[in-house]
Amino acid sequence: MLRISHISKTFNPGTINEKRVFADLSLHLAPGDFVTIIGSNGAGKSTLFNAIAGDFVVDSGSIEVNGQDITFLPSHRRSKHIGRLFQDPMRGTAPHMTIEENLAMAAGSGGWFSHLSREDRKRFREKLSQLNMGLEDRMRQPVGLLSGGQRQALSLLMSTMNPPWLLLLDEHTAALDPATAEKVLELTKKVVTEGKITTLMVTHNMRQALELGNRTLMMDDGGIVLDVSREQRKHMTVDDLLAQFKVGAGKHLDNDRLLLSE
Repeated sequence: MLRISHISKTFNPGTINEKRVFADLSLHLAPGDFVTIIGSNGAGKSTLFNAIAGDFVVDSGSIEVNGQDITFLPSHRRSKHIGRLFQDPMRGTAPHMTIEENLAMAAGSGGWFSHLSREDRKRFREKLSQLNMGLEDRMRQPVGLLSGGQRQALSLLMSTMNPPWLLLLDEHTAALDPATAEKVLELTKKVVTEGKITTLMVTHNMRQALELGNRTLMMDDGGIVLDVSREQRKHMTVDDLLAQFKVGAGKHLDNDRLLLSE
């Protein structure tokens, strides 16, 4: 489903601000894979997502999604098949538009909200009811009135309204309070599992990284230093993960946010 082959990228080459973010990075995801990614700040997690989403063009290598080479495809064309959620709940929705209008935009309903059919509204209501947040009774309210958790749940719904080839979740529960984060995470598992959506999810919680999905990656300095799945991952503990990181990266993990996460 996703095939990243030997990509490299250096920003501001030949200047004092030169920064290499990738050097010969490769990654392959099979259809339906749900992969968690962990790593310290600056490890390259969000930058990897930016490369996949088309926020910049890699210097070398290729990126394929669902058998199509998207290496030089502009981001707006990739977004038709790649869903993405950010840490900031404000980034996934249009606050001045209503819930109904946001869903219509995501669904690509003809003419958006000005030509919504009864069937469209019925579909939106059914989708919203699955969130168990009462939003199906607030479809005409502006999204800006919703809480962060409600907006993030709505963003998830919008990103999967038309099932994407690939879903990118960039610490999408990190800005939420623990109870709301858990609710959005449960919703994420439900949506991804039922839709069999190939998913990459960045998290700062190592326990969560081992429990969710079917595969865990650990990044450091723009590279993948650990890739575990199936039986190997099933029996791993957080301590095992730290030990494996030391082997792969050649150093101890030094990141309080990761080490203190539970």
